[in-house]
Order: sequence, then structure tokens, then C-alpha cells
Amino acid sequence: MKRPRPEPIQVVKQRRDAALNALLDSVPYIRFLNVSFDRRGDELTAQLNFNDKHIGNPFLPAIHGGVTAAFLEITATVSLNWSQIWGSIESGALDPEDMAKGILPRQPKTIDFSVDYLRSGLPRDAYARATISRAGRRYASVHVEAWQDHKDKLFAQATGHFLMPQEKAAKS
Repeated sequence: MKRPRPEPIQVVKQRRDAALNALLDSVPYIRFLNVSFDRRGDELTAQLNFNDKHIGNPFLPAIHGGVTAAFLEITATVSLNWSQIWGSIESGALDPEDMAKGILPRQPKTIDFSVDYLRSGLPRDAYARATISRAGRRYASVHVEAWQDHKDKLFAQATGHFLMPQEKAAKS
């Protein structure tokens, strides 16, 4: 019995990157805040690319708390959504070209989101990574940590709870 040849790695990477870009482009606020994602396999690291418009207190200067909270929530939501669609992207059930045209899976909805501001965000790039504590059919819990210069020196962290999208029932 002959085994099918695996896809070339460049094709796999292009498909994954196209799917991630379509997901990010579906939320204009992500681009407005200048948030980008570094993908390594199925793991995502978010980057808040610094811009002067992120400064809330020009006397310190420090990143605005709302920008920090939005960055953490974007990281949590995108990471949760990415983990949910990963299998469909890998199996080919979800086509990145369709996603680019706006045919996207339904997004998780935020139930609550609690941010801990540990220190002032300095006027430079920030990074965040989400850990999905629980992801069931109806509910998910996500923890996010953000840092700037050193991963062990967090400047903010958050915990969020999300309502997972339900499959539409077939009409009889």
C-alpha cells in the first residue's frame, strides 16, 4: 500500500499564514492598534508594535491602560479562535482563500475579562502569549501574560472567560 506524499512545507506554511492573516484582517481594531502575531506551528505570540498613539500618560511616558487591556483581549481571543480552527485548517476543511473572502468561522464572545496591571508599560514593543486553561463546547477560560524586555518581568496579565460559538442546527 502506497502512502500519499506529504505536502511541501512551504505550502503548509503558506496555508497557515493565509488563514491567520484572514483571521486578523476580520477585526479592523487589530490593525488599528498595530498588533501582529508570530506563528510557530500552532503557537502564537502577539506583538503590540509601539506607536506614540499608545501613550496614555506622556509625563511617565506609559502605555494607556485601555491599549494594554485591548492588546491582552485580542491575544486571548485570537489564540482561542486559532486553537479552535487549527484542526480544520490542517485537514483542509477550512480554506484560507474562503477566509480571505470573509467566510470565517464564528468567533468566541467575551463573557468577562479581568486585567492585572503589574507595572507601567514602557514606550516600546510589548509581547503577549495566551494559555487556554479550558476550552469546551460552550465555555472557555484563557490566561494571558504580557511583557516587554524580559518574559519573566510581566507588565500585565489577564484572565478571560468566553462563550464558544455553537454550530447552527440543521433546519428540518
